[in-house]
Amino acid sequence: MNASAFPLDQLNPEQQNAVTATEGPVLVLAGAGSGKTRVLTYRIAYLIRQCCIPPWTILAVTFTRKAAREMQERVHELVGPDQGTWIGTFHSTFAKILRWEAPAVHYPTDFVIYDTDDQNRLVRMVMESLQIPVSRFNPKAVQAAISHAKNSLISPEHIFKSPANPFEEAVKRIYPEYQKRLRENYAFDFDDLITVPIQLFNHNTDILEKYQNRFQYILVDEYQDTNKAQYELLAQLAGKNRNLCVVGDDDQSIYGWRGADISNILDFESDFPETRVFRLEQNYRSTKNILTAAHSVVSRNQGRKPKKLWSENPEGDKVELWEVDDDREEAYKLVDKIQEEVFEHKRQFRDFAVLYRTNAQSRSLEDGLRRSGINYIIVGGVRFYDRKEVKDILAYLKLIVNQRDTVSLKRVINFPVRGIGDITLNKIEAMAVQQNIPLFDALALVEQIEGLTSRARAGCLHFYRLIMKYSEIKEKISPGELVHTLVEESGLLAYYKDDTSVEGLSRVENIGELLAAVQDYGEETEAPTLSGFLEEVALIHDVDQWNDQGNAVTLMTLHSAKGLEFPVIFITGLEESLFPLARSLETREDLEEERRLFYVGLTRAREKLVLMWARNRRLYQSSEARLPSRFIGELDPDVLQMQSTRSFRSVPSNCHGASRMDSAMDVMPDYESFSQEPESETYSVGQWVHHEMFGEGQILKIQGTGAKQTLSVRFKNGTQKKLITKYAKFKPIY
Repeated sequence: MNASAFPLDQLNPEQQNAVTATEGPVLVLAGAGSGKTRVLTYRIAYLIRQCCIPPWTILAVTFTRKAAREMQERVHELVGPDQGTWIGTFHSTFAKILRWEAPAVHYPTDFVIYDTDDQNRLVRMVMESLQIPVSRFNPKAVQAAISHAKNSLISPEHIFKSPANPFEEAVKRIYPEYQKRLRENYAFDFDDLITVPIQLFNHNTDILEKYQNRFQYILVDEYQDTNKAQYELLAQLAGKNRNLCVVGDDDQSIYGWRGADISNILDFESDFPETRVFRLEQNYRSTKNILTAAHSVVSRNQGRKPKKLWSENPEGDKVELWEVDDDREEAYKLVDKIQEEVFEHKRQFRDFAVLYRTNAQSRSLEDGLRRSGINYIIVGGVRFYDRKEVKDILAYLKLIVNQRDTVSLKRVINFPVRGIGDITLNKIEAMAVQQNIPLFDALALVEQIEGLTSRARAGCLHFYRLIMKYSEIKEKISPGELVHTLVEESGLLAYYKDDTSVEGLSRVENIGELLAAVQDYGEETEAPTLSGFLEEVALIHDVDQWNDQGNAVTLMTLHSAKGLEFPVIFITGLEESLFPLARSLETREDLEEERRLFYVGLTRAREKLVLMWARNRRLYQSSEARLPSRFIGELDPDVLQMQSTRSFRSVPSNCHGASRMDSAMDVMPDYESFSQEPESETYSVGQWVHHEMFGEGQILKIQGTGAKQTLSVRFKNGTQKKLITKYAKFKPIY
């Protein structure tokens, strides 16, 4: 094979090696900004053009539509228009397979996909039917526990065999009923899109073999973010040909809290002994100073593969570290720095991203930007498709596609108001149970139900006929025409138009945006369908909705920033117990994930990096003194420029030698491991305490003393936390 026949001159030597190693398992350890997308796309093009591999036998999966679109565009540039290569997200790829193989799992092809809001609503419905009070157990926490079980391939029958607390007992009851309701509704949740194909392949070897033969070359992006279920699915598909190429960076594994398993990438060579490993360490994104700062932090982690990024880029500015008085001053300084960069260096607002650990931190930052007239956009706030008026219309559409969807039915059966209250709905549900028919079908029998008002009967029949009418014509007209007509006939548009408030006008505008989105989908899709549009909406990621063309400062959490880059990055709130979060101190693994998250934030910056910590920060209605994050003390001081808003002292321009006496390093506490001595002058094991956020709980364990003291507490809602006494401010009960 003559590798020179395919142009590889745009790749460095290690990238070329990773591209041309086409056979067998391959692990590409791709550091931040090292060109992993280029390697993936060139590898696909190389397989097609140089190795003459049929495009339709290549599968490439990633995690966001944004990343998938970028990959598709680059492949098309290299090999021409779409030739049949499968490039998409994990969930969209296997949703497509489930559509094709739905009969094998006893589902119709027009099943619906429940988003997070739908899942939480279903959990709440199940809890109410089981008489489990939602006031005691948060439905979102229950749904998260079910999701974790699915990602870990734990079935309803095997979850919490010996429940350790009331919360686990509740989840053990809810999980099987939740799964039963999903099946009755002909619905899958996000996790099912991965776990159900595993079951499909396990029970249908002929179907598994069909896809093993179809996908002879499999490429996986962001492999460090895969969970146990995704690993198992990939292992099944690659089991025959073993041409599995995974690209990732263990230093950027930051989703352990939602099931990602870093051992998938750390143990890849053990799972596939014939693996060839390639390390992409040349960074094309950041300055040398930024890379030095990032490496000085992440290299402290024990659970990582050895590597160090290097760059031919300029040394660049030093990393600025600002010490401010409080979160309001943090916002003022942020605005000041943005304005300085705009006026002195002619930057645009789109050049800046402000990162923070928790969404709650955005409020004071938003206030500062708004007061200064600086345009900004928030990634990961209230998503467009999560807004009430949009969710209402989507619920109608889901019901038109699938009349078994009781979650959507209950959302809109009386919206706009049709006189169908809870009493009426309860009677209809009783009829459905008695007749052993779906709830929607029972609407057609309301004339047989005693005790209903004439208005309620009329409302039920009108709703039933409306849904059936559009269900019957959904294949005969375009999705755009259907939705446009539906919002008029259902009364939804008129309802919101009657609200002349600013919020009402905004809702009408959002409906218009939804109509435009459906129209765009119809124009951009070869064979548009209503179920196809709903699937696309359900699988949208926060970053997928971010418009990088607008001229606005971007605000987002560090998790949302993964995969993005900006000329200037601000990381705010670098204080102990905020970043890293207090709960991450319980285990080394949790703390190392927080450190990796900081590393991800640092490596988003191309040219300038500004870090901020506040001596005081408001928590609820009071202000609390803060200590700088331990991560600040881990940064290489040679690349730091210390700054402070304190007016009563001279601030050094760097932190060399004795000048560090006046820097933030002066107040860095000793963050060595907490003492294991279970003694305390204030608290005792078994004592009950109250916490502002988590409520009442019982102390299970005490570690350390003084400022380092931590309490392990099990709260009445079933959760267990390990919190630093100094910051948690427990109130003893008895």
